[in-house]
Amino acid sequence: MNSFVIPSLLPVVVLIAAGYLAGRRRWIGGNAVKDLSNLIFLLLAPALLFRAMSTVHVQELSLKPVAAYFIASGLLFAGTLALRGFNRTAAVIALANTYSNTVMIGIVLVGLAYGEQGMVVLLTLISLHSLVLLTSATVVLELAVAREHAAVSGEEKRPMARTVLRALRNAIIHPVPMPIIAGLLFAQTGLVMPEFLDKPILLLGQAFGPVALVMVGITLALTPIGRHWRDATVQALVKNLLHPLLVAGIGWLLGVRGIPLTVMVVAAALPIGANVFLFSQRYRTSEDLVTASVAVSTVLALATLTLVMILVQWLP
Repeated sequence: MNSFVIPSLLPVVVLIAAGYLAGRRRWIGGNAVKDLSNLIFLLLAPALLFRAMSTVHVQELSLKPVAAYFIASGLLFAGTLALRGFNRTAAVIALANTYSNTVMIGIVLVGLAYGEQGMVVLLTLISLHSLVLLTSATVVLELAVAREHAAVSGEEKRPMARTVLRALRNAIIHPVPMPIIAGLLFAQTGLVMPEFLDKPILLLGQAFGPVALVMVGITLALTPIGRHWRDATVQALVKNLLHPLLVAGIGWLLGVRGIPLTVMVVAAALPIGANVFLFSQRYRTSEDLVTASVAVSTVLALATLTLVMILVQWLP
């Protein structure tokens, strides 16, 4: 039953380990991480995403699996707020519980394990992932901040409508959803990409996987965990195990089956995405805990992803 799981995960593990070694040896220092990240997200990822979607027709897409993912994520997000209260810290923790590293790890893993069919399902999710989760988190965080400001006399309330519109714009005009949308629109024209353009785009896309995974390893090597490792471990287990369990349950209730359900569950089992750390920095809350949680979640994913990918095969 698990014959394909280990061969799919091993290249991911080896490349992350290579990046970790490079980071520990300081072959790539902290100052170069931002530049490497820009290379991945502004050049390599758009090439891969555009080309992957440039032959996909709209009728091939199914939104029910994506709906199951977001319903489960919404329940987990709301449950976190209910337990921790309506404040900035709770909102950032809730985002960490639901926001997966679908690009840097997910694309490579799903491509290796589930092929082209799985990639179409994952890229449908990725095209909406940041738009839905980051925009929702921004609205909640801004409402929490507005509530804090309202408690201080003389403080001017922040314009929520402008904040929401800015969040929507930033989520759409982004190097991840934009090439997916552009590739999908190109596919509907029926045109074929000229080889002199298609070949360089293909080569750039092929570079994404190894470079992105090496980058994950470098980031792990440079990330301090410190005294937050216990709380970070709890946070990681919620993300890596509870999130996919909820997605599996909601997907099953909605009648999602086969590869679409499998990919959604595996996507939910992916470790915490780095954007959560950016939110913790922006709103100045739980930076150390989120940093440690991203690192612990990524390390634990080597075991938890294996477990989830084996168990998900038993779903009818």
